[in-house]
Amino acid sequence: MTSLGAPALARLLGTWNVGASPAYRELADVVRLLVLDGRVALDAALPSERALSESLGVSRTTVTAAYGILREQGFLTSGQGSRSRTRIPRTTPAGTTAVAGPLPGPTLAGPGMAAPGLAAPEGLIDLAYASLPASGEVVHRAFAAALTELPALLPGFGYDAIGLLPLREAVAARYTAAGAPTTADQILVTSGAQHALNVILRALVGRQDRVLVEHPSYPNALDAVRAAGCRAVPVAFRGTPGAGLPGTGGRSAASAWDMQALQAALMQQRPKLAYMVPDFHNPTGHVMPDLQRSRLVSAAAAAGTTLVVDETLRELNLDGVGTTPVAAFSPAVVSIGSLSKSHWGGLRTGWIRASGDLIQRFAAARTSLDLGGPVMEQLAAAHLVRALDEPLPARLTALRDNRAALLDLLAGHLPEWTVAYPSGGLSAWCRLPSPTSTALTVIAPDFGIRLAAGPRFGIGGAFERYLRVPFTLPPEKLETAVLALRSAQDRLDAAPQLRRTLKDAPAVAIA
Repeated sequence: MTSLGAPALARLLGTWNVGASPAYRELADVVRLLVLDGRVALDAALPSERALSESLGVSRTTVTAAYGILREQGFLTSGQGSRSRTRIPRTTPAGTTAVAGPLPGPTLAGPGMAAPGLAAPEGLIDLAYASLPASGEVVHRAFAAALTELPALLPGFGYDAIGLLPLREAVAARYTAAGAPTTADQILVTSGAQHALNVILRALVGRQDRVLVEHPSYPNALDAVRAAGCRAVPVAFRGTPGAGLPGTGGRSAASAWDMQALQAALMQQRPKLAYMVPDFHNPTGHVMPDLQRSRLVSAAAAAGTTLVVDETLRELNLDGVGTTPVAAFSPAVVSIGSLSKSHWGGLRTGWIRASGDLIQRFAAARTSLDLGGPVMEQLAAAHLVRALDEPLPARLTALRDNRAALLDLLAGHLPEWTVAYPSGGLSAWCRLPSPTSTALTVIAPDFGIRLAAGPRFGIGGAFERYLRVPFTLPPEKLETAVLALRSAQDRLDAAPQLRRTLKDAPAVAIA
């Protein structure tokens, strides 16, 4: 259980007492918002009434009354003699509230809904995927070259749990050039980044082990942690619109990661593993500065936690922010990479970078999942990695134009939404004026778009006020999508009862 001290909670509360209503009610309202927005983790122990009253400079009666409201509303629970812990209530069919545990998976319902792993039905603009079409000529040329190299490998068995040497050498050379000296023996080729994470989880954690994650985080990673039987330890991410990054104008990630909260969670929870996305965090698009990378590595080492960093979006550096690979700070770091975001998701080629000993453990764990990747794809991937910089300038230019178009469209058509400026990656993280993300997702197909609800990026129902909007489509399609979002928002504004009756988001694939 994470413990939140009085000074830390006071810092998160900011200027909470504005005099619009009694102090105890204002305090309860702001704490509730912090929980719903994921800035205070679920199952976190709040400070005692006495400690918080002293930190805030208010009477203990004020804090007691605020905690009482939160308990009545289902946002706090406490046992005899124990500190109050945060939770998110959910409404039962009878209209009463229940503690939000692991939420049931969404179900298919109505036209425009698609099962996980399927593309959106024809005619829908898909905003659930943050991915690009193939860098066509470059990918085609790589496969043409691979086809000429394939005959030399045909006499062999074709199985290789580690991966083809030319590809491992090419990936290792990229890490070395970036400042993290690497040999081919430190690389294991996988069938994408998601496969890489599953291999790592299978090798390093067991059921009920704790895994620290950012909150929000990548939905498929959260699913993998859950499927492994592990307990996710969410740490609030401050780089979200409305999360209080003073003086940044939304464009600085210096405070996006709450290092005090990360260090506290690592030392208190001692998680077996930590999964982080420091390079253009999904879904916010923020990048972690080198000083924080160094502190994160040190904190993980002190807690005995294996630090796993997902670098799938590292190459999509739209603002040219200079950072060092996290692996350069410690040989104990495990890194995940992929060609899915930089080149094409259909390649299904990724890798793990780790120590030689860990690579052998991963290879042994992998054999219960598969016996190796497709040879043809690995040959082509070796060419793509060696020429990684060739398609990037044009793709980055297009993405910058798309990002600018999306931000302008959102500001013009949905000015009540607050958007976190993404310095890289493929999407923007938007804060809605009300907790309607799931409702928007449910009605979105009626307006020709498919969405991924904000709570998919969190745990226990958090982020109902948030929505990820990719800028992977060209500006003309983005305009159509934003106009559809405006229409969907207007329907909810005109019929508030929909917010209460539309409960389950459609089951959609997310990338």
